[in-house]
Amino acid sequence: MTGIVGRMREAFRGEQRVDADDLVARLDAVRRFLAAVDGQVPDSRLVTAHTLVERAGTRLALSRDHTVVALAGATGSGKSSLFNALARLDLSPVGVRRPTTGVAHACVWGPLDGASRLLDWVGVLPRHRFVRESALDADDETGLHGLVLLDLPDFDSVQRSHRLEVDRLLGLVDLVVWVVDPQKYADRVIHTSYLREFHRHRDVTLVVLNQADRLSATELPRVLDDLRRLLDADGLDGVPLLATTAVHEGGLTGLREALERAVAERQASLRRLSGDVDAVVAGLGELVVTDLPRDAPDEDTVRSLDRALAGAAGVPAVADAVQGAYRHRAGGTTGWPIVRGWRRLRPDPLRRLHLPGPAADQPAESLVAATSVPDPTAAQRSALGLAIRAVGDRSGADLPAPWPDAVTTAARSRLDDLPDALDRAIAGTDLGMDRRPLWWRLVGGVQWLVTLAALAGLGWLLLGYALRALGLPALEYPRVGEVPLPALLLLGGLLAGLLVAAVTRPVIRWAARRARQRAEKRLTAAVAEVGDTYVLSPVRAVLDRYGQARDALRDAAR
Repeated sequence: MTGIVGRMREAFRGEQRVDADDLVARLDAVRRFLAAVDGQVPDSRLVTAHTLVERAGTRLALSRDHTVVALAGATGSGKSSLFNALARLDLSPVGVRRPTTGVAHACVWGPLDGASRLLDWVGVLPRHRFVRESALDADDETGLHGLVLLDLPDFDSVQRSHRLEVDRLLGLVDLVVWVVDPQKYADRVIHTSYLREFHRHRDVTLVVLNQADRLSATELPRVLDDLRRLLDADGLDGVPLLATTAVHEGGLTGLREALERAVAERQASLRRLSGDVDAVVAGLGELVVTDLPRDAPDEDTVRSLDRALAGAAGVPAVADAVQGAYRHRAGGTTGWPIVRGWRRLRPDPLRRLHLPGPAADQPAESLVAATSVPDPTAAQRSALGLAIRAVGDRSGADLPAPWPDAVTTAARSRLDDLPDALDRAIAGTDLGMDRRPLWWRLVGGVQWLVTLAALAGLGWLLLGYALRALGLPALEYPRVGEVPLPALLLLGGLLAGLLVAAVTRPVIRWAARRARQRAEKRLTAAVAEVGDTYVLSPVRAVLDRYGQARDALRDAAR
């Protein structure tokens, strides 16, 4: 038994002490994880983490001078007898064949006042609290000052409320002493439902084979070896194992020494919470198992989205209108003054779309009404939907569940707002049509000159004909060679006007294409900003939260 006690001492002390500040930092990392995944991960998968944060915060705020130890076991294991023997008082009712302990009893070594808040939090009723402090004890109980020992209900009770109370208390106590007896130490319930669940809390777990006095000197080592084998299979290798008896003097020496060491170290609560963090981190690890995707969404996906947005926003139609408007306005400025009025009767293409231009009543920045850009076709709407879906699918393809669904949902989260946003982007884009180029005015001035020359020649000729018709002396026209000057002015003006129009027409077409390209580029940039705001930004926000969650969980695992 001495060897067993030695291994127990080493296991209880652990390889390293748990630093309270480090533990608080790990808990803060769990809080940051929960904040990052809020709304992205189903709440049902975060219950344990939320419970840990709440319980740990409360436990650390309560007494650090007390260590809460629970005696847990099945009916007939003798845990209540151990409880009374350790307290050296009859505090908890003892039974053999039926569950006797229906509620938890507590015994506090030292003043009760310091442990009252802790017991209120644990949920032990005041009438079931006892104080192990007497002047008759002298210094016999000094080593256990700060111990709060709980006798739990039987976990195999036929009453479900007892089992639920055991499960609740096991989640709150600092250290658990599992009490088994020679008859039921291999019971499947205690191993599968309880001991295996404590494999991450080896530093705050102790197993005692009680009622060892019922075994012979040759049977006891065999039973202990078999129990050790079962504990190793439960993942509790290295957990201290001790044989105890409450009916013989010295039968609790090893257990009492272990409790005294746990109380003196004041590490049990920190180690328990550290184990709880380990368990929570292990359970949440699958949510952020992969690294954050780089450059997500990728450039090809973004370009596909921009093209789909441009099609749905009517960018090609507006670009065509810009080209037509340029030719229309250039022709109205550089064409023959005589036919300009007729050209103005034709509607401006940009006016038909209610887009800003030199004839608009207000600047583009103030336009809030819907434009008359044609509604997207079914094919364009389908292409936009597929492009948005591709953004979500490709951005979250390498993430573990449920993040891909969260990314896809984020990509589509503002889909209903897209049409109005695209319309405003089109209406608010400077299409580069608010100023007339200088060369328009120069060509227009030349056209006015040649037109005036033609009109002057025509008037001069008409005046000569009128004088002859009235029998008045005929005018003598100056001549240029053999051609009268009025005729030269008329014909020259007409031919010059035609020539200027012929030379200007291809220039206008080339400049109109340039204007179209410029407008298309600006419109595409405008709808790309809408896509960034309404599609890409929500996706990046989810990916950013994934990165925050992964970093937080990595910090919590340290």
